[in-house]
Amino acid sequence: MEAEADSVVHEEERDPESNSLNQPLLKRNRTLSTSPLALLLAFLVGLLTGLIATVINLAIENIAGYKLLAIVGFIKEERYLSGIAYFTCVNFLLTLSAAVLCVFFAPTAAGPGIPEIKAYLNGVDTPNMFGATTLPVKIVGSIGAVSAGLDLGKEGPLVHIASCIASLLAQGGPDNYRLKWHWLCYFNNDRDHRDIITCGSSSGVCAAFRAPVGGILFALEEVATWWRSALLWRTFCSMAVVVVVLRAFIEICNSGKCGLFGTGGLIIFDVLRLYNLINQKGKFHKLLLALGVSLFTSVCQYCLPFLAQCRPCDPSFPEACPTNDRAGNFKQFNCPAGHYNDLATLLLTTNDDAVRNIFSSNTSSEFHHTSILIFFVLYCILGLITFGIAVPSGLFLPIILMGSGYGRLLGMLMGSYTNLDQGLFAVLGAASLMSGSMRMTVSVCVIFLELTNNLLLLPITMIVLLIAKTVGDSFNPSIYEIILELKGLPFLDANPEPWMRNLTVAELADAKPPVITLCGIEKVSRIVDVLKNTSHNAFPVVDEDVPVPGTVATGATELHGLILRAHLVQALKKKWFLTEKRRTEEWEVREKFNWVELSERELKIEQVAVTRQEMEMYVDLHPLTNTTPYTVVESMSVAKAMVLFRQVGLRHMLIVPKYQGAGVPAVVGILTRQDLRAYNILTAFPHLASHKEQGKHN
Repeated sequence: MEAEADSVVHEEERDPESNSLNQPLLKRNRTLSTSPLALLLAFLVGLLTGLIATVINLAIENIAGYKLLAIVGFIKEERYLSGIAYFTCVNFLLTLSAAVLCVFFAPTAAGPGIPEIKAYLNGVDTPNMFGATTLPVKIVGSIGAVSAGLDLGKEGPLVHIASCIASLLAQGGPDNYRLKWHWLCYFNNDRDHRDIITCGSSSGVCAAFRAPVGGILFALEEVATWWRSALLWRTFCSMAVVVVVLRAFIEICNSGKCGLFGTGGLIIFDVLRLYNLINQKGKFHKLLLALGVSLFTSVCQYCLPFLAQCRPCDPSFPEACPTNDRAGNFKQFNCPAGHYNDLATLLLTTNDDAVRNIFSSNTSSEFHHTSILIFFVLYCILGLITFGIAVPSGLFLPIILMGSGYGRLLGMLMGSYTNLDQGLFAVLGAASLMSGSMRMTVSVCVIFLELTNNLLLLPITMIVLLIAKTVGDSFNPSIYEIILELKGLPFLDANPEPWMRNLTVAELADAKPPVITLCGIEKVSRIVDVLKNTSHNAFPVVDEDVPVPGTVATGATELHGLILRAHLVQALKKKWFLTEKRRTEEWEVREKFNWVELSERELKIEQVAVTRQEMEMYVDLHPLTNTTPYTVVESMSVAKAMVLFRQVGLRHMLIVPKYQGAGVPAVVGILTRQDLRAYNILTAFPHLASHKEQGKHN
């Protein structure tokens, strides 16, 4: 995330003969913003996302379809115990496969992945979140978890999958087998890497809902911290490719070439703290938790339909009634000919089909109040216990299921007082719960409009979303912000706390250990000692006894810049040592380093061996230093510093003294995003907590 290096990496390359050592070593000949490579990569992200979404949908629909057809066979033969045993065992094995992959091979693949993506795009380092192992585990795990009938969706995993695709394409493949093509180095900077992952997150939403505009707005409103016009075109390119791929795939499947995939697959509509404690106990407990939830879900989905009364088929129904296929609005289940079980229609099907059934219009007499109430209560319980288990899971679909349940129930209760369709109430209920829990308004509104293809819903949907968000904001943060807090990710909010205006960055720096600085020409032993005994990712470089500009006097102290930890390790690895304390010549620098090597971030100090003789040598840090780091005066308020830190996308911010003079250090301190988190500040300054409480009451 070394965003300070972006200004270095994006400088235009000049004639090597005219370059001086005052210029940074890392340069390139053009920025990615003006290169067609960005659109090419966006195209590839969209293409691969569309293809993988196709595979996931085909797998889920066929696995779940054949499972449900087998259940129908058992029910017809009145072999109810065999049916529940088969249903439970298949779901158990599917959940087991997903949980084993997540627990033992890629723990970062568990959950939706959206909070971590949001944190990464905010500037937080999220190790292994987009690794080569995470991608296949997320794909296979989401297929197993969704096919098992758990109360989760594939929408969140698709966002994570698309982001993994974008990250791997940008870096040229997995870490151990990375391609070294010259043009891939254009993406080895944080700004363009963030942009590509933003394209990936948009593509995931588009693939999940087939809502291209909604995908762009989702990235803009929910996950992206920085947005610029160039990024709009890249995401638009990815969305267009995803939509074309999905449309082609649907046309092929409509001809019957995709097994049991029919109108299902894509959603197209004509207790968290406790789990953290359990998961901390070890891998075995994670596995048991996931399997326990699977067993409970299977038993509920199979047994609860027996509580519902069989309802006679109405000749006015627009679809065949009853049906025994995998999909359909009127499942016969255990009912006699000419009757259907409305609760089985909602429970013994895929989550996508359940949403489609409950959203159905012109079917006011299809469901009984009791069945909808059972459905709503069940999915509230399943939503609470399912999210947080060690399988890939999405929040979108569980929230839509719960919201549509209470929305349709409300429509039934108001049946005699309104002419609005019950399916419309279900749509509004789902939209309101998404807005109230995720605090998304514009993107949710557009997604639902693209799903329903009905512009007449726009005014009432906007009103519902605004009310839901307002009510939600008055109680607690959004669900993604809660997850970020539980995971301990240092996400910076857009607006600083009011009490931060009463605290200066100098006071914040005084509460920290003294800043560690390096000399422009530093001893090797000093560099090794600093790297081994600290975990800082950057260090100020200070020169002493330099000439005072405009005079003949000497003795001034100069803040030369900021050097990254990775560059220090690279200098030690390349053995760029000097036997005497002197500035290096340009030819020495160019002979030893190139900007491709200095863009690497994976090398650790433990991997570098330095002899005792080399410890007494020197390293000239000037050519490796970013001479234009972001600095703030020590009298600046923490509120202003936080806004600057977040908007520019920094990882480090230097604090310089307000007054210059003899004996005054060139740098007072250095701030990171951990220092600017409200919780950490309140821990260091407990008296500010009273100001925070007063602000709440005011």
